[in-house]
Amino acid sequence: MRDPRYDILFEPVPIGPVTARNRFFQVPHCNGMGYRDPTAVAEMRGVKAEGGWAVVCTEETEIHHSSDLTPSIEGRLWDDADIPAMARSAERIHDHDGLAGIELVYNGMHMPNYYTRLAPMGPAHLPVIGSSYDPVQARRMSKDDIADLRRWHRAAVRRSIIAGFDLAYVYAGHNMTGLHHFLSPRYNQRTDEYGGSLENRMRLLRELIEDAMDEAAGQAAIAVRITVDELIGDTGITRPEIEEVIGTLGELPDLWDFVPGSWSDDSVTSRFSPEGHQEEWVKGLKQLTSKPVVGVGRFTSPDTMVRMVQQGVLDFIGAARPSIADPFLPQKIEEGRLEDIRECIGCNICVSGDLTMSPIRCTQNPAMGEEWRRGWHPERIRPKGSDAKVMVVGAGPAGLEAAQALGKRGYQVVMVERSRRLGGRVATESRLPGLAAWIRVVDYRETQLRQLDTVEHYFESDMTADELLTYDFTHVAVATGSTWRRDGVGRWHTRPMPIDDDMEILTPDDLMAGKRPRGNRVVLFDDDGYYLGGVLAELLDGEGFAVVLVTPAAAVSAWTVNTLEQHRIQRKLMEMGVEIKLSSAVTEVNEEGVTIANTFTGREASIACHSVVSVTARLPNEPLFDELEGRRGEWEAAGLKSVRAIGDAWAPGTIAAAVWDGHRYAEELDTAPNPDGTPFRREAAGLSVRPEDQRPEVS
Repeated sequence: MRDPRYDILFEPVPIGPVTARNRFFQVPHCNGMGYRDPTAVAEMRGVKAEGGWAVVCTEETEIHHSSDLTPSIEGRLWDDADIPAMARSAERIHDHDGLAGIELVYNGMHMPNYYTRLAPMGPAHLPVIGSSYDPVQARRMSKDDIADLRRWHRAAVRRSIIAGFDLAYVYAGHNMTGLHHFLSPRYNQRTDEYGGSLENRMRLLRELIEDAMDEAAGQAAIAVRITVDELIGDTGITRPEIEEVIGTLGELPDLWDFVPGSWSDDSVTSRFSPEGHQEEWVKGLKQLTSKPVVGVGRFTSPDTMVRMVQQGVLDFIGAARPSIADPFLPQKIEEGRLEDIRECIGCNICVSGDLTMSPIRCTQNPAMGEEWRRGWHPERIRPKGSDAKVMVVGAGPAGLEAAQALGKRGYQVVMVERSRRLGGRVATESRLPGLAAWIRVVDYRETQLRQLDTVEHYFESDMTADELLTYDFTHVAVATGSTWRRDGVGRWHTRPMPIDDDMEILTPDDLMAGKRPRGNRVVLFDDDGYYLGGVLAELLDGEGFAVVLVTPAAAVSAWTVNTLEQHRIQRKLMEMGVEIKLSSAVTEVNEEGVTIANTFTGREASIACHSVVSVTARLPNEPLFDELEGRRGEWEAAGLKSVRAIGDAWAPGTIAAAVWDGHRYAEELDTAPNPDGTPFRREAAGLSVRPEDQRPEVS
């Protein structure tokens, strides 16, 4: 059972009129489901409460139609019609004795209001500050507008209580809210009582807190989430100013939630920050208020959590990403099962769900976002459906997940791996700069396998179709991974590009296997667009090679805007001295170097180099799968019923996708597929009234 060292984490903590049963606090986080998938998001939150999180919060929830978050799909509480959908989350959290929190937000000049088409409002006449250069300006709020906002926010608190929430947020953080913009001299250029001095800039925050406390009237707690330093110097919110804010308003709300900078400063990937990096920004603020304080830090170590409390940094261990990777993290600490914790690897693939408007996903937890849609649970899986025996060929992310999940169902599983270690691509990629935390994907599954007597695994076993058909396995999962191409085929070139035989072409597989370019000057052609091209450029530059990174995209590692790290990747490479050629594609490789062409003008240029690294596309390693498929006539005699390629062996993708596909294989084994049906539940929008009854009158 629980180690006494961690007793402090399970102490009840009062939050105004309510009490949290322990110190584990799932802070508000996005999920890409929001108002579109209310039951799916409610079930996801409910699983968190089941796993021991004392407080479970929603994502940011719009309080009024004059500030919509389109295209993002968040919570919505514009009017009474939205109450039932939000209530579903509160109900599921309460089903497991958790406190339900709701993050109310008025985004103001953060978003362009593409759905409602209304002009956004903020403290000044300024363009909206999203990252898409939206051709929209916010208008300066009048005194009447401010009075309206106070009324709207108060109404949202009332609706939150009706919906069953125990805690409601006043949100002033992350450079994403109107309250942040009023606080920041960067945006607040007013000369009235809401601008100028800090006392004036915090006036609206004070008013909304007081309104919320008055409206809640002891029926719910009121929390304030606030940026403690905008991290841009005196032009923005500074730590000394926030100390004054807390010193002035510290006793008004029931709880403070401290965050640094913008969202990307708060949720930094493990590639650029260690666990608990926010501590330097929040340390000491708790001493300015008697109210409980929550903060985050991608906490996965219970010892670090204890230190946060004992040293007076935090009262609550806040978490978004660790609660996604393991919704049962608190319960596992309480039960003394630390080895069973799925530690967050800080890859931010979860964040990409919000930024791509798709259901949340997680590299470590394939059940995330699938709790209601597919009925998956992060800790429970239904028993086996037969006495079938399964062979899993390959011990990469898909094979490992499939083997351990099948073993937990009770199937007899044999996993064979051609190399001397488990992990496949994860084992090699985690040795690259900044990706060490990713080995946790392997560590967790290896630990689970050691606890199962249903799974055997063998190393240095290069399985062939001839050998496999001599065994008596009922099902075979081919998880043989994929191989990076060296012919330049990818997004820009769908056919091999001209390559001179005298030029050395290397792939990521070569570099991760230890091979290095034969000369000093290297052109790296990144047509992949995710993290690997940037990581390999960093690797080579760090080893003394002169690297020229060429990409058809307008930014290095362009897709990583969805993991909140693109700006850090490009800045680091520029600071290291990597030469970067954007909006350019390698079109030819000759014996002296490469020819590149501008993706807009087609204008060509030559770059001399000794070697080329091609980071373009991958091919599934499918010979075993293809041969077994071609020998279907021999299956019956061997007792074989199915052969399926999974993960990268089926379609190369992210590590998260490979883990998810391995889990899906295990969940669906011995289930008859329906190729014509939707394989998961969804909530289809209903028609409210007939279209002809909604048409406006034409004068």
